[in-house]
Amino acid sequence: MCGIFGYTGPRDASSILLDGLTRLSYRGYDSAGLAVVDDFRHLSVRRAAGKLDNLRRLVENEPVTGRQGIGHTRWATHGPASNVNAHPHTDGTGEVVVVHNGIVENYALLKARLTANGHQFFSQTDTEIIPHTIEELLAEGLPFEEAVRVAAGRLRGAHAIACMHTRTPEMLVVARIGNAGGIAVGTGEGEMLIASDLPALTPYTSTAIFLEPGESAVVRPEGFELRTLDGRPSTRALRPVGVSGGAAAKGGYKHFTLKEIHEQPESAMSALHGRIAFSQGKAQLDEMLLPLTDSEVAALTRVVFLGMGTSVHAGLVGARYVETLARVPASAENAAEFLHRDPVLDRHTLVVGVTQSGETADTLQALHEARIRGARTAVITNVPESEATRAVEYPLLMHAGHEVGVASTKTMVNSMVVMYLAACALGLQRDVLSTESATRCVEEITRLPALIGATIETTERDAEEIARRYMNARRFLFLGRGLMEPVAREGAYKMKETSYIHAEGMSAAEIKHGPIALIDHETPVVAVAPRNALYEKMLISMSEVRARDGKVIAVATAGSAEVAAYADDALWIPECPPLLQPMVAVVPLQLFAYRTADLLGNDVDQPRNLAKSVTVE
Repeated sequence: MCGIFGYTGPRDASSILLDGLTRLSYRGYDSAGLAVVDDFRHLSVRRAAGKLDNLRRLVENEPVTGRQGIGHTRWATHGPASNVNAHPHTDGTGEVVVVHNGIVENYALLKARLTANGHQFFSQTDTEIIPHTIEELLAEGLPFEEAVRVAAGRLRGAHAIACMHTRTPEMLVVARIGNAGGIAVGTGEGEMLIASDLPALTPYTSTAIFLEPGESAVVRPEGFELRTLDGRPSTRALRPVGVSGGAAAKGGYKHFTLKEIHEQPESAMSALHGRIAFSQGKAQLDEMLLPLTDSEVAALTRVVFLGMGTSVHAGLVGARYVETLARVPASAENAAEFLHRDPVLDRHTLVVGVTQSGETADTLQALHEARIRGARTAVITNVPESEATRAVEYPLLMHAGHEVGVASTKTMVNSMVVMYLAACALGLQRDVLSTESATRCVEEITRLPALIGATIETTERDAEEIARRYMNARRFLFLGRGLMEPVAREGAYKMKETSYIHAEGMSAAEIKHGPIALIDHETPVVAVAPRNALYEKMLISMSEVRARDGKVIAVATAGSAEVAAYADDALWIPECPPLLQPMVAVVPLQLFAYRTADLLGNDVDQPRNLAKSVTVE
């Protein structure tokens, strides 16, 4: 949530800021703003509620000039989306300006003290107290960079802040507090940039550093200086920026989300590439092995997957892979609740975070707590050099490519691919999965890209036709059993996220214990029922729905003649091994939700109230 971008150098700042914010717009899009300081030390601020195009038009009508500036795309936490609540925010003198990502947990206390000291506030945001705190410290005689560090030290919570002062030309000061709210500094030739995510930096630099928690940086055109928040010098080598620049073109698709659904065969292949090979007919999974000794792996008593939203659903699948292939008890949990319930952990527990962005606040904090309690830690993420990769012992990349659509699609599938391979490797390392079985598992997953491609081709048109029939439904129920239960939950999630129709996902076994009371002709039921060991039980649940005047939409294996007797409509997937079914069956649900949302006229890429990366708890 919330994107930060800044520039200082010889070029016009406003156009670079707008370009950087465009590349960060997936992080927040209910308002945007920028601030530029010109050569005469005059500060100009432009802010606009709504999408970034509103800010772009405002700047066209009211241009700003200057060679240093900061910008922001907002996802509202304190106060609604409005011009006055949009960032940047200034102090009482109009000389200090700040953009911010995070939630100031002690905001009310700080604001009350500042108000008592005569400060006036004009927004409803927690951010506005930051420049006013810096203003007080400047009045005490502190240099600007020290005032920022001291002010940052007074904030509770996880934050990234970027600041300018009209009296310190060509200088930006950034700070990071806590385990979320990442910020990177990128180096150019005679110019420097800051951004809350690497894709915004790639057109301008090939090297960057991420601030660690408790660090600040003074950024000038000729370079930068790192310090801890208590003022001690800090050094770290620059790293290459290893992602493709910016948001890719839509390539003829109406929305990025649709493009990314269609990219899933290729992205799944990327997750497999370099991780599976065959030598003398045996699967080689060395790249997936944990950095643990055989005795440590044998001593593992539990694996816990942690995530939020879609990542939890992927983790539920991953837990079943681990139990099936590695024979270790496994579970998946909401990271925020795990963090706050005093979990029992020790060195025999492996905690695996799942976060496509690598900076989900709840997941990062839970991983941090797990390490403190002695657990072994790993993370599955899509972003190299993200905070998550640095926070654990063992990072595993999804290799899904840049995902622009807020509703995760290909990162969901790729995270399951990584979990499948890791579970195979863990089973081999524990000597509970034979080499022959592992080879068969790997042979099966090499078919996944083709299976997903065939599913997209088969269900594309049907998904639109079925969506047209049910787009005005009051609500949906999504049902599944076994490995299909988390897929059903994800299907409901996608429907909620993109179409704004209420939907619930659950085990089909659960429906008789309460939710069946919701069944009527206005409540379609999506039954995820490919042919597997629980297929007949799913047919019984579908029959129970039909007996109560409910409409059934089945996601089923092609050629399942019995489905016609129990379903009003069907989305067909090809025959595939049971362990691959979650990665294949989720695709028709993505297309169904996408088509429903598009027919309703919604902004599928940027659903209301949502952001791609949630960096506050």
